[in-house]
Amino acid sequence: MSYCLNPQCQNPQNPEGTLYCLACGAKLLLRERYRPMKPIGRGGFGRTFLAVDEDKPSHPPCVIKQFLPQHTGDPKKAAELFQQEAVRLDELGKHPQIPELLAHFEQDNNQYLVQEFIDGSNLAAESIKRGPFNSNQIKQILNELLPVLQFIHEHKVIHRDIKPENIIRRNSPPQVTGWMNNTNQLVLVDFGAAKVITGTSLMQPGTIIGSPEYVAPEQVRGHAIFASDIYSLGVTCIYLLTQVSPFDLFDVMKDKWVWRDYLSQPINSVLARIIDRMLATNPQMRYQSAAEVMKELNPQQETPVLPNIPAPTPSPTPIQPTISTYTPPQPQAKPKTSSMTAPPHIVQPTVIPQPKRSTWKCVLTLTGHFDSVNTVAFSPNGEILASGSRDKTIEIWDMKKSKRWFTLTGHGDSVQAVAFSQDGEMLASGSRDQTIEIWDMKKGKRWFTLLGHSDWVDTVAFSPDSQMLASGGRDKTIEIWNLRKARRWFTLNGHDDRVYSVTFNQNGEFLASGGRDQTIKIWSLEKGKELFSIKGHSDWVRSLSFSQDGKGLASGSRDGTIKLWQVYGGELISTPVQNLKYGMSDVLSVTFSPNGKIVAGGYRNGNINLWDALTGELLETLNGHKSDVFSVMFSQDGKSLASGSNDKTIKIWQQ
Repeated sequence: MSYCLNPQCQNPQNPEGTLYCLACGAKLLLRERYRPMKPIGRGGFGRTFLAVDEDKPSHPPCVIKQFLPQHTGDPKKAAELFQQEAVRLDELGKHPQIPELLAHFEQDNNQYLVQEFIDGSNLAAESIKRGPFNSNQIKQILNELLPVLQFIHEHKVIHRDIKPENIIRRNSPPQVTGWMNNTNQLVLVDFGAAKVITGTSLMQPGTIIGSPEYVAPEQVRGHAIFASDIYSLGVTCIYLLTQVSPFDLFDVMKDKWVWRDYLSQPINSVLARIIDRMLATNPQMRYQSAAEVMKELNPQQETPVLPNIPAPTPSPTPIQPTISTYTPPQPQAKPKTSSMTAPPHIVQPTVIPQPKRSTWKCVLTLTGHFDSVNTVAFSPNGEILASGSRDKTIEIWDMKKSKRWFTLTGHGDSVQAVAFSQDGEMLASGSRDQTIEIWDMKKGKRWFTLLGHSDWVDTVAFSPDSQMLASGGRDKTIEIWNLRKARRWFTLNGHDDRVYSVTFNQNGEFLASGGRDQTIKIWSLEKGKELFSIKGHSDWVRSLSFSQDGKGLASGSRDGTIKLWQVYGGELISTPVQNLKYGMSDVLSVTFSPNGKIVAGGYRNGNINLWDALTGELLETLNGHKSDVFSVMFSQDGKSLASGSNDKTIKIWQQ
């Protein structure tokens, strides 16, 4: 039997071996090799078919997914998600418990992806057939799936739709060795809802995706995090234990899970406690990683070693013919080996550098915010630190007394950015409430409000003379404000997506901006227009920082790199002079030390790396934060480094 994939075909069934549909004339083979046999599923973004690969002698089965944008309320978003599923499967499909992507292409104006067929039944069907699961079976499910979750989370992916229907037990397990053995038969499928995490995407609202019964509370509000998958797996467990809809297992009046009331047999107390923590409605009370769950589930065993499956390497940025050497003020002697010694035409392998020494220590942890600390800024004299949070407040800290001084309130949503004027008399704050507040630091209260953005304000920066303020945000624009008149001066348009960072050079002649469109743009403030654009990163540009002397620009991206660019004769060289790579973790923030010798980077994995701006060597890694480091900033004297994190704390580091 052959099945026609033309959505308008009135009689899609065709005899076996037919090349063209007898009803509508459409070609039946995809890419001259994949023959659809019968439909096996239908969802919001399209249809799924069982097929065979006729290009191989054995005609092995496979699965075809057809994207149908006309069946969705938001075709553009649906197309992005379908494309994303193909990318995710291509990256993750080498794992033995994730279906492998075989092909992704367009034919007859429709998108398709072809993936490995998993011969088996899903846990929902298995539950109906065999009845409620017992403690040992649930523990086995967790031991098989938690390493898969750990694997995809380490590759910066949140599945977002874990449920019994998306977990298939193979009829015949794969023949592999190592940590994956013949008892590991469960396969996690359907990455159509999966989300890639970088930048502040953990914090920004997204499309609400997933099956309502299994979705974590924060995911319902559009804020899926890694712990959201752990929650969904916990809900899957209690469904399999009870065979009762998860909606009925939660008592809304008591605001708690009552799944134990529906058990048909006793459950191991340790396992029950683990499941309860997986189900915590407050994400902070939940396990933060699959590894944590595995460790508590098997306290006597070492955490399974994940398979050595390399992450895909992005296509290298084309090498420009001109390359230069960025020299910060008072450079140190150049060591014998440097990342700059390789000929520019040779692509070097990615190596995770090792720190040279450890001299910076955490001397103070500031607590007081009730949610993530998105931004920190030292006053010019270093005596005050300002911090903005998702809790909608700005805290002002007295650094001499090492404690909170006072709180600024007035924003109606998360505070995304704060910045001091050069004289320290003004503080600017940008918020998701689409406003910018200018605060009088002498009086400790709001001075005036700037209105003009039509979406979140993600970044603010004062000009060196404190007469102008630049701001950027999710509306793709950069606004330039005249602070003497407290109103908008002009708008810079050019980014195709969200603007994450703006920064002035040392004399205020031009502005650099970085955005979600993967570009860095340089703007002339005198002419009010774009001078040129640099496409050096392979993913969002999250943060920018000029060196104090204006000779260098650092850019951090969710592609995992910090790039250093040289400013020569007032122009930016279009080839990075350093490419600082650290594993697979997103770069959320970058800043130069005042003397230009060090570049600090804050990463999604909670680390802060200090790099030698001259040699590109990793000087040291600062560990202390438990989650994303959204903001880093040196004090003007270079003696202190402040960092703000998703763990709700601010840390002060000193040598």
